[in-house]
Amino acid sequence: MILVIDVGNTHITLGLYEEGRLKEHWRLSSKIARTEDEFWIFIRTLCEGAQIDARAITGIALGSVVPSDTTLVRRLVESRLPVHLVEVTSEIELGITICYENPSAVGADRICNAVAGFNKYGGPLVIVDFGTATTFDIISDKAEYLGGIIAPGLESAVSSLHRFAAKLPEVDLRFPPSLVGTNTEMSMQAGLMYGGAEMVEGLIRRVKKELSDKTRVIATGGLASVLLPELPSVESVEARLTLDGLYQIYMLNQP
Repeated sequence: MILVIDVGNTHITLGLYEEGRLKEHWRLSSKIARTEDEFWIFIRTLCEGAQIDARAITGIALGSVVPSDTTLVRRLVESRLPVHLVEVTSEIELGITICYENPSAVGADRICNAVAGFNKYGGPLVIVDFGTATTFDIISDKAEYLGGIIAPGLESAVSSLHRFAAKLPEVDLRFPPSLVGTNTEMSMQAGLMYGGAEMVEGLIRRVKKELSDKTRVIATGGLASVLLPELPSVESVEARLTLDGLYQIYMLNQP
């Protein structure tokens, strides 16, 4: 059984794969400082809740954009789970070629998305990830990670509006009943949600001009399914894309 760990700026997502199938998955906050012992207790408790023996874990794949948590997981493996650890970087076997000016600058989550997306859909492909930032990752039909686009995420945008404008509240990220808001909350939702959807559609249109009209587009991330009705260019939402990429990269780099 392979444990995959995706450490982002907002959440830590864990998954257990058995014979290529995602058996269980969980999400924790990454904004809470944890010790190595606490993180081990979390893993054991989650496994026990799913009636899985943590000792059945035979390997770990880690994709992290938070250096402190990367170190925590390394120490955990050394002391509590002495199994093979694959840490996702641009320097290991990926099955795709990273064509960034500085390949090491590409985040582990974006690498995982690119690997899993290309393996399932081929290329050219655009992957839109709605996370702390809204990212666009572009892969060619030759399995080349060409680069991408990074824009503010919707959750970051609403927090910034609330923080820097005293009279603007924090609002739920959902589409309002009409485009023209009749109160402050609806007006903010219209700007955030419809504005976010138009940004995505506009950037996809420009990417297709540079690549090909046959470029496929998929989405992932927490808000992808919410925005999907207003994203005609997106053909599907892959909710577990990053976890799938972690597992696939582990299999390419297993002992």
